[in-house]
Amino acid sequence: MASLSSSSSWGANITHQKQFKIGLCQLSVSTEKETNLASARSSIELAVKQGAALVVLPEMWNCPYSSDCFAKFAEDFNDKNGCPSFSMLSELATCHNITIVGGSVPELDNNNIYNTCCVFGPNGKLLAKHRKLHLFDIQSVAPGELSFKESDSFTAGDKPTIVDTDVCRIGIGICHDIRFPELAMLYQARGVELICYPGAFNVNTGSMLWELEQRARAVDNQICVATCSPSRNSSGSYEIWGHSTLVGPAGEVIAKLGHEEAVLVAEIDLSTIYYQRQSIPLHKHKQSNIYGLIDLKEEETL
Repeated sequence: MASLSSSSSWGANITHQKQFKIGLCQLSVSTEKETNLASARSSIELAVKQGAALVVLPEMWNCPYSSDCFAKFAEDFNDKNGCPSFSMLSELATCHNITIVGGSVPELDNNNIYNTCCVFGPNGKLLAKHRKLHLFDIQSVAPGELSFKESDSFTAGDKPTIVDTDVCRIGIGICHDIRFPELAMLYQARGVELICYPGAFNVNTGSMLWELEQRARAVDNQICVATCSPSRNSSGSYEIWGHSTLVGPAGEVIAKLGHEEAVLVAEIDLSTIYYQRQSIPLHKHKQSNIYGLIDLKEEETL
């Protein structure tokens, strides 16, 4: 356990002039896994043709976001012959020499199912695996409104995920993880330059909170944030908001999609992080004698 101060790592690991293109693949997810894999493949290849060095997929891109589908579509990552989603992303990363943040798929491990994001490097190797930390349980008190309990289907992860890639240092969160600023604060304190949040907000929470949460996480930590959602017309138990987005370190929206299936390719300039932190040095303004961030998982993840 350690108390983290961002002052020592505020500018660490930032390559001031480094620029690269990120691709956000907003996929329409169907009830057929093979169709979803083919759609993901073609979208990744389209992003590569537009120059993307990093490609991000949505939450639950290989199956509908519905409790009756998670177990059926779950894959055991230790069984490569029975893991087509994992194998395809590894193959595409190698073939196109790119980094892939593989959205999320249901992962089967010791009879537990996790909502899991895999990150692959340009050599096709698994760089990191993030299991969704915060499960989305919502029970509306109003009759007829949305009720959903993700914890009935999934087991929660227990570790933050930071991965050094060819393009930058990335922190991973999945959907509801974005609602917890402490996770983004931890990532920033460890030198993360970009947080990727594959997500599937519904139209109600999406219209209210999707962009707000992204911009808040970005501006509070002076960091870049990328989100990737399935499209509105995906199959599943509720209507998805869409609007995959890239946000800069001043909280500015760099680029975003609507609700339709599409591929967005935009440029990230890491120097904007450096300049934002120099212009408004929040790390110097923090009152660490009054409050601080405690990192309970430092030894396990560093």
